[in-house]
Formats: sequence, C-alpha cells, structure tokens
Amino acid sequence: MIVVTGATGNVGRPLVRLLGQAGEQVTAVSRRITSADVPAADSPAADAPAADAPAADAPARVRAVPADLANAPTLRPALEGADAVFLAPAGDLLASAGSPGVLIEVIKQSGVQRVVLLSSQASHTRPQAISHARLRDFEHAVTSSGLDWTVLRPGGFASNTFAYIPSIRTARTVAAPFGDVGLPLIDPADIAEVGAAALRDDHRAGHIYVLTGPSLVSPRQQAAALGAALGFRLDFTELTRDQALATMVQFMPEPVAQGTLDILGAPTQEEQSISPDVEKILGRAPRTFAEWAQRNIAAFR
Repeated sequence: MIVVTGATGNVGRPLVRLLGQAGEQVTAVSRRITSADVPAADSPAADAPAADAPAADAPARVRAVPADLANAPTLRPALEGADAVFLAPAGDLLASAGSPGVLIEVIKQSGVQRVVLLSSQASHTRPQAISHARLRDFEHAVTSSGLDWTVLRPGGFASNTFAYIPSIRTARTVAAPFGDVGLPLIDPADIAEVGAAALRDDHRAGHIYVLTGPSLVSPRQQAAALGAALGFRLDFTELTRDQALATMVQFMPEPVAQGTLDILGAPTQEEQSISPDVEKILGRAPRTFAEWAQRNIAAFR
C-alpha cells in the first residue's frame, strides 16, 4: 500500500490517479481530505485547483485519511499497512511548523520501507537561502533515515500560473514580475509520473532527480500560451517585486515568497538548465507549458 501526502495538490491528485490506475492500494492524505476529494481513476488528467474540479467518488482501492504532517502522530492511522510514502511538505511545514526528523521517525516506526520526497531544485541551487532551509532539513532527514529513499527536485511548476486566474477572468491580463526572464517550468503531471515510477521501482532508490520542462518560458510567453489556449489575446502587465510579494504572502510564508522571487528574477545558470531526468525515467520528453495550458484551460475561463 502507498501513502500519498498532499493528495489534493497539483502533484498529489494526478499521482493518486496514476497509482489507482496501476492497481495500487492508495491512502490519500491531506489535512481535511474526504473521499469526495480523491480523483477517480478515470477522471480527466488535469491539475486544476480542487475548488474548480468536479468531485468524484473515490475508487475502492483508494481511501482518504486526514492528517496534519506538522503534527506527526496524526499520520499514524494512514500509515497502517503501508510499504511506501510520497512525502510532499507544504504550507507552514516549509517555515517552522512540525519537525522533519520526528515525521520521518513516525514513518519508520510504522514499518514503511520506501520514501519519495518532493523537494525543490532550489534546495541545492540556493544552499544558503532561508526560504528553502526546511526542504534541506527534509532531504537530510530522508537520506539519513536508513529507508530506501528517492528525492525529486523540480524547478518551477507550470501550475503556479493558476495565480493569474483572477486577472485573466476580470481583465484579460496576466500580471507578473520579471516578464522576460525564462525558466524551464515543469508540468506537475510529469512530476506525478516520475513519483509513481520512484514509488513502484526498486531501481529508483538512492537517487536524486532534477525535474524540469523542455524549454525556458518567460511570464510574457506564458501569457501568450494561455491566450492561445483561450482563443483571445491576453495583455501582459509587469509587476514590481514589491507588488508581487504583496500577493504571494497571502498564500505562502514570506521567506518562501522572497526566495521564490529571487529565483524568478535572477535564476542561476543551473536553474535555467534543462534536466534530462524526466525523459530518462519516463522514456519521453517532458510536456511543454503550452500542453499544460491546453489541458488546464478550463480553470482560467
């Protein structure tokens, strides 16, 4: 049995669906999850925000169990009978809540043999950044645990552009900072496929994978791709860093927002490099941002 934390997120939802389609018994975990939040095995392969996605009855092989990773003992009921865990730290866990070491110890005590950690490329490329210090703590806890482990380090998510939804719906405008700085955004569905492979394949243990898309895409180019998928032109408005920060701190801790803006505005050469790892694992090139936009365009209408 496989436990997927962050099961209602942009990676967790498609991962639960993929594992269910593969015939795995899955426990889907998030703080307030119910069976209505679990995607059916035959549900559309889109990663639109849960609020915009139709509820579906969970397939029999998937159960939903609420737990708060910041309070590690609450995860114990979800871990009963589990062989592997997909660990996706998010929210206040990325700041100061909970303890990575205590959480990994609870997972070990449950008898789990394998952990796949969803980390970030910046945990390596920004070794001194306060914004990604907690992910470095999680990586250390996982890799020193004695368990079979795999670490996934994606770059920026294509789904971060869901932040454009309000301005697109109300003004047909994309508003973002650093309009012409490109990054190789990764489709969360590709992260989910790599995660499924790591959870099910013994040969992925002990490896760290950097996950990126196939090409650099700037915010201005994102606006063009979204407009093409919608069928009408979107204007682009370039925000200042302070304007962007004021929006971002509404849904993430300020140190994480500041670190994200550092990457968006002044990426390192490594952060702009195209990784071969998605193709190496999946046997195909990663999906483009335009493909992601076409698949998820209903969320922007």
